[in-house]
Amino acid sequence: MSLVPMKQILDEAERGGYGVGAFNVNNMEQIQGIVRAARETNSPVIIQASKGALRYTNLIYLKKLMEAAVEENPNLKIALHLDHGNDLEVIRTAIDLGFTSVMLDGSLEPDGKTPRSFDSNVDITRRAVEMAHPHGVTVEGELGTLGGIEEHVQASRVILTDPEEAAIFVERTGVDALAVAIGTSHGAYKFKDTPTLAINLVEKIHALVPDVRIVMHGSSSVPAELIDAINRYGGQMPNARGVPVEAIQEGIRHGVRKINVDTDTRLAATATIRRIFHDSPTVFDPRDYLGPVRDAITAVVKERMIAFGSAGHNDDYAPTTLEAMKQVYAARRHS
Repeated sequence: MSLVPMKQILDEAERGGYGVGAFNVNNMEQIQGIVRAARETNSPVIIQASKGALRYTNLIYLKKLMEAAVEENPNLKIALHLDHGNDLEVIRTAIDLGFTSVMLDGSLEPDGKTPRSFDSNVDITRRAVEMAHPHGVTVEGELGTLGGIEEHVQASRVILTDPEEAAIFVERTGVDALAVAIGTSHGAYKFKDTPTLAINLVEKIHALVPDVRIVMHGSSSVPAELIDAINRYGGQMPNARGVPVEAIQEGIRHGVRKINVDTDTRLAATATIRRIFHDSPTVFDPRDYLGPVRDAITAVVKERMIAFGSAGHNDDYAPTTLEAMKQVYAARRHS
């Protein structure tokens, strides 16, 4: 089986009332760890790569690693998603590489900091849809801005998503999924205290655009035990704090279907490597620490798949294809 369109995974999650984790990758161990977690929990999964990840893997390595993951796991529903694409060139690159979903983050200007105007966001996102849908590729847009830092993304101010604007945005762009700003934040230092998320906005947006799937970005939980391990073995990450899993579960109950997780797997990797280097200073074979990193990533991802409710749902439906989605989108354009 080949990669499946993200739209199908999210539409099935909507029918089942659960959320699906979207986990960022940059290398082989991350991909292997995430896919193993999906296999062991029988969960559909979204694997996503940022523009930075594409550069890091020189494009072709990521493509071939994902092909290997699909070949090794032919029964898993796996979507490959471009995270935070901020221009049409990277959208085209992802489509050409075989991604089954792309995100056009038009919430910020190309500098990754200045909030973009609503009309400008609509325009560039609509053009991404016009580029992707003829290939059967799912499109995620973003409205509003998050705090924190994620690679090149660091908004100068936080703007929560307005539900009425969201409805207009969806109508004008034709996106399949919408990342909303409800108080989450990128990175490991999300909050000074336990956050209160604007779940009421999720409920309102879900009611206004029931056919579009809602996405939570900046949703790593930053587990205290991982931070403690990093600091115990020489790291310096004081006051790191994330989104409680319970808050994400509340969002899922009100309509969130895609949950972005990146920092948690990075923390699992870092804590593991620091512990091994501390306890076994003679280790020099990368397999002796990257293998345990892979295991630690699997453990974190399995926890999230169970918590988000996607575990056990991989076999609920037959996979569709990009070719089939081309026909769906073509029919929509001509209706």
